[in-house]
Amino acid sequence: VELINIVVLFLGIIALLYRESPTLLLIGLGPLLVLAGVTYYLGTIVGPLFYRVDQALGDLSAALQENLTGAQVVRAFAREDFEKQKLSKPNRELYHARVNIVNTWAVFVPTMNLLVMLSTAVIIWFGGGMVIGGTLTLGTLVAFNAYLLLLALPVQRLGDVVSSAGEAVAGGQRIFEILDLPQEITSPSNVMRLPNLRGQVTFDAVSFGYRRNSSPDGKGDGARAALHNVSFIAEPNQVVALIGLTGSGKTTLINLIPRFYDPTEGSVRVDGYDLRTVELESLRSQIGIVLQTSFLFSTNLRENIAFGRVDASEDQIIAAAKAARAHDFIQALPNGYETIVGERGVTLSGGQRQRVAIARALLMDPRILILDDSTSSVDTQTEYLIQQALAELMQGRTTFVIAQRLSTVKRADQILVLQDGRIVQRGTHNALLAQGGLYQEIYDLQLKDQEQFRSEMLFLDREAEFAQAPTPSNGDGHERGEDESELLKMPSDG
Repeated sequence: VELINIVVLFLGIIALLYRESPTLLLIGLGPLLVLAGVTYYLGTIVGPLFYRVDQALGDLSAALQENLTGAQVVRAFAREDFEKQKLSKPNRELYHARVNIVNTWAVFVPTMNLLVMLSTAVIIWFGGGMVIGGTLTLGTLVAFNAYLLLLALPVQRLGDVVSSAGEAVAGGQRIFEILDLPQEITSPSNVMRLPNLRGQVTFDAVSFGYRRNSSPDGKGDGARAALHNVSFIAEPNQVVALIGLTGSGKTTLINLIPRFYDPTEGSVRVDGYDLRTVELESLRSQIGIVLQTSFLFSTNLRENIAFGRVDASEDQIIAAAKAARAHDFIQALPNGYETIVGERGVTLSGGQRQRVAIARALLMDPRILILDDSTSSVDTQTEYLIQQALAELMQGRTTFVIAQRLSTVKRADQILVLQDGRIVQRGTHNALLAQGGLYQEIYDLQLKDQEQFRSEMLFLDREAEFAQAPTPSNGDGHERGEDESELLKMPSDG
């Protein structure tokens, strides 16, 4: 609107000048044409200048956000001075970027005003000669000069408009760098909506790789392979456990099920439907996910639990919370289900956030459930409560469990052991122990000593029971001798 106003005013003044004296207008247009060229040049350079400011501001904001988030770590390691110096670098870059713009305006704004004044001086010089020569009246020269001075205001405002436009273009460029990226995961045209699923999940020779570097055109400079020729079938209502070392591809594998990514080779099917041919909403609405770090929104507990089903009734929300072992601690809060949990659920403990996330998944009543190491960072008592909630959640659903603790996956119907993106072992707990290999190594590190300790404690309890029992006779009316008593204390192979 401001630009249109300036253009209309500028054209109107030019028309008035032409009416008063076409000859003087042609004389005065010289500096004005130079002014137009200067304005155009300013418009070409001010955009990159503001883009640099936006980049520097983004870097400063990122550094500041990281410092605020990690303030406790910074204090714990007494690195305040180092972080201040690190923050000063993007701050100094922002300062220089701003000063560069100020310096640019310090050159161009006076130049633009000078050109307007030069045009006035030229008009007075040549117009005065025309008045002396009798070809122009004094009144016409005064009116012409007055109209010309009116150009000073739109020229000054034009500089402000050019500045604002340059800043807007720079900001828009940063925004559209993201918005113009092609959306890779979309529902296809003529999409088919999934019916209610039974829960069979099939991976057929699936391979997947992450692009190392992304670019605005959506291409990269090669891929880092994360999965290699993975094939298995999870039958409805089965519990499939995924274990392996860090970086073995467990999380990548489960991210293919709700189609957060598409495989680079092979296919992922649910009940025989290729995921790339179905509507995303109908797929994801039947998949429940409980992550290792549960994200809660900065709203009340009721809305967090009902996030996947906003039409859920109060009774359904409470039933889900009870099943997730979350109802008791919610009721103990001052405002109950109306309690605001803060940003990312900061007012709740880790175990409480996890149970709220389980309640959120329960309320969706998904056919396929994904649990990503849901009990790895909680205490034993909280783990017990979460395990109870998960047992409730897994009933009648096809469940994928990522876990570092074998105690979580021992009862799975199918255990997949991943290494370097490949399934190196599969089977039940006992079958995998009989095979040896990586699963046996993980078992020896985690559970072998615990189970041996449990067996020894069980034997000691039985020994104590024998010691407290009445001493039986040997059939001759005599009590058993010392050798026989010692024999009772000897452990059997069983």
